[in-house]
Amino acid sequence: MSPDGIGPRAAPRSVAFLTAGALTVPALAGCGSGDPAGRPLAGPDIARADRALIADGGTLRWAVDTVPDTLNVFQSDADATTTRIAQAVLPSMYRMDSRGRPVRNPDYLESAEVVETEPRQVVLYRLSQRAVWSDGREIGAADFAAQWRALSGKDTAYWTARNAGYDRIEKIERGKGNLEVKVTFSRPYADWRSLFTPLYPKDVMGAPDSFNDGARKKLQVTAGPFRVKKVDGKADEVVLTRNGRWWGDPAKLSTIVLRAVPHDKRISALGEGTVDLAEITPAAARRVSAAALPRGAGSPLMGPGADRSAADALRSWAIAHGSDEEAADEEIAARGKLRRKAAGYARRQKALGGFEVRKSLEPAYTQLALNGAGGPLADERVRRAVARALDREDIAEAVLKPLGLPAEPVGSHLALSGQAAYADNSGALGEQDAKEARALLADAGWVPGGPVKKAEDEGEEAAGPEDEEDGDSASESGGGDDGTYIVGEDDDGGSDDGGSGGEDAGDDGKAPRDSGTRHLSRAGTAPGAYAPRGTAAPARTGTAPVAKDGKALTLRFVLPSGPGSDTLRTVADRISAMLKRIGIRTDISEVDDESYFKDHIASGEYDLALYSWPATAFPATDARPVYAKPVPAADGSLNVEQNYTRVGTDQVDQLFDQAVTTLDDSERRALIRKADSRIWAAAGSIPLYQRPQLTAARGSLANAGAFGFRTPVYEDMGFLKKPPQGPGAGGAAPPAGD
Repeated sequence: MSPDGIGPRAAPRSVAFLTAGALTVPALAGCGSGDPAGRPLAGPDIARADRALIADGGTLRWAVDTVPDTLNVFQSDADATTTRIAQAVLPSMYRMDSRGRPVRNPDYLESAEVVETEPRQVVLYRLSQRAVWSDGREIGAADFAAQWRALSGKDTAYWTARNAGYDRIEKIERGKGNLEVKVTFSRPYADWRSLFTPLYPKDVMGAPDSFNDGARKKLQVTAGPFRVKKVDGKADEVVLTRNGRWWGDPAKLSTIVLRAVPHDKRISALGEGTVDLAEITPAAARRVSAAALPRGAGSPLMGPGADRSAADALRSWAIAHGSDEEAADEEIAARGKLRRKAAGYARRQKALGGFEVRKSLEPAYTQLALNGAGGPLADERVRRAVARALDREDIAEAVLKPLGLPAEPVGSHLALSGQAAYADNSGALGEQDAKEARALLADAGWVPGGPVKKAEDEGEEAAGPEDEEDGDSASESGGGDDGTYIVGEDDDGGSDDGGSGGEDAGDDGKAPRDSGTRHLSRAGTAPGAYAPRGTAAPARTGTAPVAKDGKALTLRFVLPSGPGSDTLRTVADRISAMLKRIGIRTDISEVDDESYFKDHIASGEYDLALYSWPATAFPATDARPVYAKPVPAADGSLNVEQNYTRVGTDQVDQLFDQAVTTLDDSERRALIRKADSRIWAAAGSIPLYQRPQLTAARGSLANAGAFGFRTPVYEDMGFLKKPPQGPGAGGAAPPAGD
């Protein structure tokens, strides 16, 4: 993108476009014959194999983030591992297919349909006749009713984290038998398929004590292909074993061990053979991929000593064999240490040769969040200017293209490509356009090259070339008390190429990282370095910092600093460079992972931030609290629910309310897409790219890896049978993970 100069009439036109005309773009785009939902950008990569090819038995050791604090997904401290366990051991009426859409799970549900809409919506579930809990009891209406009562929100003794949908149920009854369940809603509820997944037994849901405490560390009664054998906090693992009462396809694996391994330790765990499956970082993926290459086949040099040149090696040899005995001893010791490190690295790389990288895109996207609660970003024109400055395609390519994944920016806040509600509604905001972005800033009073610092010394003239040679700059010199100010000309002389200028170079000749916090250039970069108060910069100033009321526009950009955040730093640097081209400076600060969300995002201590939201098949229910308009609470605070950008509108809330009560699928999708268009126009958050999903898997492991949208099918996972070793060879040997 190359910024262009703007004229004084551009600002009103850009504002009119964003507030009115642009909102019609998605509607027009959706009128064609093609489905705007499209297809998933990447499918599951799980080494799919027929069950007949998979050995019976074996242990899969699967790296996860945590040993969960609770096994109850409806509690506030449930996490991703809680969900993974529930998928393996509990009933789910619906699960996600490869397009991120809910499909009926035939192991539990023969059918489910809306049988009445007037005077009340009634859904009739017909359960599988074979579906039983691990204690032998049929799964039936009593379990549905117990879960409804626990999650309805009417009994505050239940410590529930969410009750969306369950609070709309009026009653639950048995149908013709225990395997028919009639659910009557007090208000229409379009996302009824989201309910009872997972379904807990009435033993857990039937009383507050069992709900609150009984299912935190153990689940005595389950109904999936696996059951929970133990949760071992000391060993940092959860052990799942086959469920003997499972009625579906028998689980191929005998055991799944979910082992808590930090992301920065996973490559070591893979090399040491303590895990068979792990989501990994891009850097770890490069190591695994390099290990799979044949030696001498152009594999990249990696590991200790890989960056040593021939000259370095020769110098080291000379010192080790030189006349300076003390230096020689130190160098010999260092060379020995390096050899040992290299040998250990080589052993681990050899072990990694048994793994492969399976890659897809997560059902989640990374966004740029703009805090609209106060400061410059409270003005929607400034938020829109930030959004219009971003080259989202460039950002997506920077993250995904090196990984060999489709690099397309996300076009919706509420769904991802392939999901039923998806449509690219970014046209409601407008395409990347630096000229329009600068016009929006000007309309909000932020003037490119405007006055930002009052001169201090009366009568002093602008520094000339001789002063520059002495290291003095106009930003350090003064002006008179007659109202003269220094104009903040851009350091690269107003060029539009985004190149670095004098701002990046300190007086010592070194080039420190540009934090985006310096606003004045060296003297002599443009005629008229001193101008009367309020004088606008010449149009050719291009990328000069913008200012208002004597203050430059600088935004606090908060990032996590922990392992695996390199990608976010790369994205933040690109965004900062894009904003700099329209005159906005950023002050990047990195904070501890543990405090990032709680102390900065949730508390609103940021201007810009990068974080991700999961995609959902039920956006009318699940996305509403993320984009709901904040409202004042009784204690005077602001209730933001999950809307951490603090940007919302009544119209978006109304569209969500309409969608969640609209039972017609096509009408509901239209309402969701309309809501998304309004969310784009408000510019509280800007979707950037679908997150990469990189998984290292043992080469013999089938039906597991990067699942993408798809819910894992745990009973199909396993290790491939080993081929016979000759005439009359016997059965398969034990799988690799055993």
